[in-house]
Amino acid sequence: MSLTAAPIAVAVAGIEKSFGPTRALAGADLTVAAGEVVALMGANGAGKSTLVKILSGSHVPDAGTITLGGRIVALASPSAAKAAGIATVHQATDQAGAAGLTVAENLLLDELCQPGERFFVSARSIRRRARAIAALIDLDLPLDRDFVDLRPAERQLIAIARVAAKASVLILDEPTSSLSATEADRLFAIIRRLRAGGMAILYISHRLGDLAAIADRAVVMRGGRIVGAFAKPIDFPAAVAAMIGRTLEAATHDGKISAAPIIASIKGAQLIPGARPFDLDLRSGEVIALTGTLGSGKTRLLRTLFGLETLAQGSFVLDGKPWLSNGPARSIENGVFMVAEDRWASSLLPPEVPGASIAGTIALPHLRRWFPDGLLRVARERKVAAEAIARLGIKARGPDDKLDELSGGNQQKVVLARWQAAPCRLLLLDEPFQGVDVGARADLISAIRNSQSGSATLIATSDTEEALEVADRILVMRDHSLHEAGDGHGPLTDQIGKVESEKAGEHR
Repeated sequence: MSLTAAPIAVAVAGIEKSFGPTRALAGADLTVAAGEVVALMGANGAGKSTLVKILSGSHVPDAGTITLGGRIVALASPSAAKAAGIATVHQATDQAGAAGLTVAENLLLDELCQPGERFFVSARSIRRRARAIAALIDLDLPLDRDFVDLRPAERQLIAIARVAAKASVLILDEPTSSLSATEADRLFAIIRRLRAGGMAILYISHRLGDLAAIADRAVVMRGGRIVGAFAKPIDFPAAVAAMIGRTLEAATHDGKISAAPIIASIKGAQLIPGARPFDLDLRSGEVIALTGTLGSGKTRLLRTLFGLETLAQGSFVLDGKPWLSNGPARSIENGVFMVAEDRWASSLLPPEVPGASIAGTIALPHLRRWFPDGLLRVARERKVAAEAIARLGIKARGPDDKLDELSGGNQQKVVLARWQAAPCRLLLLDEPFQGVDVGARADLISAIRNSQSGSATLIATSDTEEALEVADRILVMRDHSLHEAGDGHGPLTDQIGKVESEKAGEHR
């Protein structure tokens, strides 16, 4: 059955919602057919979360209707939405189950809590029923494992499996925000399986590559309304323009920044033999985002600037002087700092190592400068860490907390705080929002934007919306070379669209 012939599973019409003087939804209309994955796009504050909360019964709309299976319904509570067949899986995976219960018990959690369920249920019965639920999405986790020992991706799969048999509509809210690429691919396979079984899926994400890989259709929200709809193959440049209300070129250039002093300059740079040479100027107070597919050269450019790789040809200038780093130590001495993609491999110490606390992690690369006599002063380390905890909103008991006790987003805040604790000229960030939830991402973006006086920042990110949120300028990398709007390779919006199509191919 084609999507056009499939029955409408859920429809909202004229939905309005205000919170005091703030109008979150201003007449939103949306339909999702059975066996269809609809991507819901929109910048922060567009109304996506409010619409999801209305569909999941957490908020009651001020006006408008919700129709399920052709029947108008009132969803006055989450339990009412669940009973009607709408299931929502949120990005906070610690709330997807109950610690202290096994995988099997969590798969049956909804059933065991139903009125009329027998008080005593045998372990054999629980395992038998749990296996049947797990089979719906081909879940192969050990049924006797404790929920608390599971990775975020595994917790998410349990939440999906638990509702797969009873829901007709599944809402996935930022499902890959804390997942690796491999885990995301596994999730996509399960979504395709559910779609083939006739489930209607509303997929909310800021990761355009995910949407290119999984969505049949995309709708765009802005100002509390649906302002655009795009069939597959999704025209991402047009979708992004609808999302932000202007083209990428208009969104990513700032006249004040273009007049600022140049901090670092790259001329005739060739990252690898045979690649097209390019130039790049990084200005004081500027945040530049590099986007592109895996292997496009984003990480290599950052590693080269930090002294971990060498140029095939070309030159660097830092603060008006020729710059050639022979390694991280010299880069750090000259105010060139880097946060690598894998924070545990590059920035964090194992918990059993002395100094693996928040205070020790921030201080580690600055010890020689802070304590030239070789005598560590713990009070100074703790003071700097306490200031960082307050400034970046790090959720911790105090400066002596170990890093393995923190969430991924708070770990990343500590790593960023390390490089904000010393004078910086050039900050290099490789996928700084990977494995970070949306709330922590907003905190990190604010911290990056608010600390740019006198320095430049270069960010490698495979996520276009992250680039839009944080950057003054977006550049596309392809084949180890940079491409800007007007450089003969087409408008930036077209290049972004090509990148997103290439990302979709990575997931197939």
